[in-house]
Amino acid sequence: MISKNIAILGGGNLGSSIAKGLVKSGLMTPEQITITNLELELIQHLKDEDGFNITTDNVSAIEGAEIVIVAVKPTAAMALLNQVKEVLTSGNHVLISVISGVKIHDLEEVLGNMPIIRVMPNTAIAIQESMTALSFNEKGLEYKNEVVNIFDQLGSTMVIPEAQMPAATVLASCGIAFALRFLRAASQGGIEIGFSSKLSQEIAAQIMKGASKLIIENNSHPEPEIDKVTTPLGVTIKSLNKMEYEGFSSSLISGVVAGYNKILETES
Repeated sequence: MISKNIAILGGGNLGSSIAKGLVKSGLMTPEQITITNLELELIQHLKDEDGFNITTDNVSAIEGAEIVIVAVKPTAAMALLNQVKEVLTSGNHVLISVISGVKIHDLEEVLGNMPIIRVMPNTAIAIQESMTALSFNEKGLEYKNEVVNIFDQLGSTMVIPEAQMPAATVLASCGIAFALRFLRAASQGGIEIGFSSKLSQEIAAQIMKGASKLIIENNSHPEPEIDKVTTPLGVTIKSLNKMEYEGFSSSLISGVVAGYNKILETES
């Protein structure tokens, strides 16, 4: 466990997922975490069901914490940071930003020279299965081991140059949606060939889990694993070739690139 308190400014899906993941990992207790939102009723369940501290007061949340995680929408970020910049101090706080599209330089312009870490997790952080990318400013590097250790408890981490953060956002964060869309499509196909909706979804979810473990645990590449189940004149290759003919791989690649270009537009 860590002894520091954390303030999470923004109790939306990502902010609450981080909080739940920290507790589920055993790294922190709910009492160490304060979550804020402008509308208290929207996060009341986080107190009633999970035991977190909640408040609408960002300043008081920061004053009671050593680590501050900003998890608001990009459109609300600068107004929030300007509101709290007087209480965010280099000697007392480490700032972790999960704001998509907001660069470390942008944060430094508002907050000055303080430890800043830009982090891009995904919502699987709530079950300790996130793929989280991290970039540090110079002062933030002093806390590199501590911060990486925190997010290592919540899945897998990769420390990258900030220039790669747009790519990490699309593949590691948005990628959850891409994978779930595949799961939904596979499940719908299962319904069409005779399974119930519930059973079809269970099958699709388990095959995704199994496929991922084959790659991660065997340190393998998809193609050799695909070759193991594609026999000559077989069902698998017939299905795969039909999917490729309909644009399966090319549409997914195009979608990843489109998302990447959208982020570059936002950040430019």
